[in-house]
Amino acid sequence: MLERPLAGEYGSHFEPYVEKVPDVDLAVLLESQIEECIQLLSGISEEQSKFRYAEGKWSLKEVLGHIADTERIMSYRLLRIARGDKTPLPGFEENLFVAHSQADTRSINDLLQDFAAVRIATLSLFRQLDDEAWMRVGNASGHDTTARAIAYIIAGHAIHHMGIMKDRYLSAIQDQ
Repeated sequence: MLERPLAGEYGSHFEPYVEKVPDVDLAVLLESQIEECIQLLSGISEEQSKFRYAEGKWSLKEVLGHIADTERIMSYRLLRIARGDKTPLPGFEENLFVAHSQADTRSINDLLQDFAAVRIATLSLFRQLDDEAWMRVGNASGHDTTARAIAYIIAGHAIHHMGIMKDRYLSAIQDQ
């Protein structure tokens, strides 16, 4: 079981994500999030999936696309750091990614399949790393970061956004 990273193993701006991860087997949690996300959004119509809870906020589809895109980037960082690459890895502009994602033109089912594919790839990488690889340190977005911290950030980021989907999107859709 992968141990929780210490506070100095990642940038403090990622603390809210790491804190959201329960003390369970991280691989099991990551795998269960696939089905959790599918169940969360099953029964949502295409029209409902374009819902925005406020002006200027992302649509439900865009949030789902954001989770997948962010995981792609974080998994790439995880790979680079776990393999011992010390090259500083830049940050990314999430709003730019969402603006160019075309998420609202894709079906909710396609976006769910995309998230599942990304997560399966992340799990494949996760399962091949040994204790030494998890403790390797690289630099991502200007902060020293361990590979294990990135795994927790991936899980916590999904927890965070699935919570937002429940609280701000799905609850409002159900009230309509």
